[in-house]
Order: sequence, then C-alpha cells, then structure tokens
Amino acid sequence: MAPVSLGTLSAFLRLLTGPRCRGAAESLRCFSGGSALQQRGSGAPLPATVDSYGGVTVRELPADVTEATFSHLLRESVHVWRSEGRVAVWLHVPLRCIRLAGVAALQGFKFHHANGDEAVLSLWTGQGESRLPNYATHQVGVAGAVVDEPGGKVLVVQDKNKTKNAWKFPGGLSNPGENIGDTAVREVFEETGVRSEFRSLLSIRQQHRHPGAFGNSDMYLICRLAPLSYEIRFCTHECLRCEWMDLGELAKTSNTTPVTSRIAKLLLFGLEKGFEHIDLKMEEVPAVYTGLVYQIYHRSLPER
Repeated sequence: MAPVSLGTLSAFLRLLTGPRCRGAAESLRCFSGGSALQQRGSGAPLPATVDSYGGVTVRELPADVTEATFSHLLRESVHVWRSEGRVAVWLHVPLRCIRLAGVAALQGFKFHHANGDEAVLSLWTGQGESRLPNYATHQVGVAGAVVDEPGGKVLVVQDKNKTKNAWKFPGGLSNPGENIGDTAVREVFEETGVRSEFRSLLSIRQQHRHPGAFGNSDMYLICRLAPLSYEIRFCTHECLRCEWMDLGELAKTSNTTPVTSRIAKLLLFGLEKGFEHIDLKMEEVPAVYTGLVYQIYHRSLPER
C-alpha cells in the first residue's frame, strides 16, 4: 500500500469529525438503533415523569406526529417502562391530538377521565389485576344555614326551577380547590345578597346514583354561618323567594326538605343549649406533603 502523507491523514480526520459526518453518523444511529435519546441511555423516547407510586406520566406528545410514528414510539416506550418495573402509564392527550387516543387504545390503554380540553388514558403494566384508582366520581354540594341568633331566624330560599318549591338553605356546588366554608359563604351571597362568615360544619348527606350528578355519588354538606349583613337582594334567576324565617317555624313546616327540617331542629337545639353541642369546628393542619395543609372538621374537646 502506498504511504499516506501526514497532511492527507489530517484532512481525513477533519472529514470524519466534521459536522456533516457527525450528522450522518447520528442519523445512522437513529435509523439502526433507535433515537439519540436512547443512545444516551435515558430510556424511552417519549418524555415522562415518574410518580411516587411507581408509575409514569406522559404530558408532552411529539408535535405533528403521525399515527404510525406515535404507535411505534408508544409501543417502544411501554416496553422500556415495563422492563424498568413501572406499574402504570398515564397518558395525557390534548383534544387537538385526540386521534392518538385510538392508537393508544389498540395497545391496551383505556380512558380514565377527561377534563376540559384534555383526556387522560391509563395502562396497568404491573403484576396481576389493575390497582389503578378510579377517577373522582363525587360532586360536592354545600349549603349555608345563616343563623340570626338574637332573632332566632335563619335565611332560607325557594329554588326557581324546582318541581316543588320547598324552603331550603341557599347553596350550590363547590369549585375545585375551594374549601367548603368558602363555598357556603360564596353561594349564600350569590343567591341572597347577604354577606356571612363560616362558623362550623353541621351535617353531611351522602346520596348515590344522583340524577343531578350524572348518575354518580353526591355529597351535600351544610355549614353554620353567621350574618355580616341582613338586607336581602336575592338572585331572581335562581330563586323564587328568599326570607329570614323563624327557626321554630322552619322545623315544623311541611313545605321544606327532610334534610332542611332536621337541620332546623339541630339549630334550635344549638340556640337553646349552645352551638358547641352541635358544631364540627374546622382546624387547619400541615399535610405530610411539603408546603400543603388540609382542613379537619371535628367536635371540640372540652377545656380542662
């Protein structure tokens, strides 16, 4: 073989390490052995976060990916996650990419829930039957019993769109992230124009297969509130009537709901014997999750 000059060897090395050759080599690795992401040892091509339960969550899907490409990526990813011992995959699919949900379904994914413009699919990859929790299936309604203690009266309304216009406490559905006391205060003001403040939780009613909750379960909580104003300016879109009613009258009238009648009797007892006998007070306690708190409602212990 003819000898190679030092200059020729240097030029050849520059060619090998130049940007064109590096790009070609990278493309060759992607074609023959998966993505560059895999070559770096990071695992699956779909970016995912690992949760504290041993599952992974995919929130970012490749932009403008074809269904065929996504099918390959997803299958490859699930294979890697299984090999790593991950027990579940949570796949967030935005509405604009909902066509990819069908691709995931062919690989065993099922709809878990949908919220606004996003659907969440899940796949159990652990051993045995799936232990994934169901999505939240309860709605929470909150009512406020605003008690005028000196007058022995309570604020009540009649809903405008009910078949039976019975007297009840103003209230409505709690918003996500909203404490029940805040819900009661907000709903009372929106329906009646009366301002109030939270005092305690009085009762909880649970009902299943509720028609107004899309056939799911319904939790209805009644709070005791103290009035900060008394003038009524009720919402004519929601309420037919609104007034301050004597508690004794509300406890005896047949023109009310069973739960309202029972709470009226409970409030009468509180007026006579002291609300400490019926109140479930709220206490805010640090949660085990850093920086978070939770609210606990319980009967206060007597002071020693």
